[in-house]
Amino acid sequence: MSIRTMRRALIVAGIAAIGALSPLVHAETDDALLTMPTSQENIVAGLGTDAYVNGVNAYVWGYPLVRMERIAREYTDVSGAQSATSYRAPLNQIGWARELATPAAKDMPTANNDTMYMSAIVKLDEPYVLHVPDTKDRYYVVDVFNMWQELEHYVGRRTTGTKAGDFALVPPGWKGKLPKGVKRLDVTTSKVWLWGRLRVNDGEQTGPLLKLQQQFTLRPLSQMNNKNYKAPAAKLPPLPATGDDGLGFYRQLAAAVKDNPPPARDAALFAQLARIGLSAKGFDPAKLAPPQTAGLKRALEDGPKVAVSALATSAVQRNGWAWATGLDAFGTDYPLRALVSGPYLGGQGEKEAMYPLRSADANGQQLVGSKNYVIRFKKAPPVNAFWSLTVYNAADKMLVDNPIRRYKLGTDTQGLKLNADGSFDVPLSATQPTGPFAANWLPTPKGPYYMILRLYQPKEEALSGAYALPQVDEVK
Repeated sequence: MSIRTMRRALIVAGIAAIGALSPLVHAETDDALLTMPTSQENIVAGLGTDAYVNGVNAYVWGYPLVRMERIAREYTDVSGAQSATSYRAPLNQIGWARELATPAAKDMPTANNDTMYMSAIVKLDEPYVLHVPDTKDRYYVVDVFNMWQELEHYVGRRTTGTKAGDFALVPPGWKGKLPKGVKRLDVTTSKVWLWGRLRVNDGEQTGPLLKLQQQFTLRPLSQMNNKNYKAPAAKLPPLPATGDDGLGFYRQLAAAVKDNPPPARDAALFAQLARIGLSAKGFDPAKLAPPQTAGLKRALEDGPKVAVSALATSAVQRNGWAWATGLDAFGTDYPLRALVSGPYLGGQGEKEAMYPLRSADANGQQLVGSKNYVIRFKKAPPVNAFWSLTVYNAADKMLVDNPIRRYKLGTDTQGLKLNADGSFDVPLSATQPTGPFAANWLPTPKGPYYMILRLYQPKEEALSGAYALPQVDEVK
């Protein structure tokens, strides 16, 4: 027996002995702690439960950071062939998709089919200047995310307009002065993710848009006026290997925290994680007893369920649609932040875009391709930009392959049939329907699926709930 094991056994035995000698005070009360023996059985059970509880907290709180650090490496990996829908680019460079997302685009779960995406992972050794061109009122937005997947700034049509401009991404602690005309955007982590969207109208020729993309530039402040600047080759160091003991998430979280210190509001929460071997110094599972290790593994099974539960605790239910607000102001709603950073990575606040989500019909039954449905719009969603309705496979959260290559229906869908009063129906089915609204068909997969109704720059009528989201009825 090792000295450490012997010492631990003696301590446990001593505590148990003290518990055995102590009188059972207040035994008549319902205070379980006052009457609970400090037996080895209870101590072992407590260690496992404590590790489980802290493990769940570590997952729900830390998942966005781990996810973003993984994404930072994934989206800067251009070692393989890049498809036209890919927006990957080397570190400190802008990458643009050259085509709209299709079912073959696997980088982004729940991708839209409305905009070409832009991505840039920026390591801020100094401020970086993002130059945006005049888009002549064309919708675009560039979101500035910190490494906790918190949206700190918008650059785009709604907030800064569509004229040309320069925006400096300023890292924590930088004390310098910016040139005149450059807008300062302070960020809270030393790396950021720029996540952009550029509107593509249905059937539009993309040649001019590809030229417009090239007018978005990203340069260090020291190279701001160097038109010939080319970013040097650079890579982020790899995250720790997950290993084969089932505790890899905690290793990666500890490594990510070293580069991204927890904000002050989370200091107390983070301090609790020292009991499971996770601190600013790293993660040391060697110090854990077997019940603690088991508790941490079980936490990784249940943590994702806690994140998914945010749809019930943080989302408003409107006529069968779940609408989560505050995607740019999570505060301490860690389950919602975790959920968004996973399958809904890059989601925006409701003033920029609404994302009502639906996976059940009017009777509360899961939407499945073996049934036919109809969505009845009394009128088009009220927006200052555009709207779209998109279907996704429930299993992989990807767009649905279909024979007419229609992945969404929206503002500019060609041939969309409306009634005289502006109302319209949208058939949902895995096979092409017939009838008066067949032209409005939105294809579905054969299995379970869900939908997102996107409203870009929604009007107050939509934000307030005055606009009634449409019902989804099964068609027998």
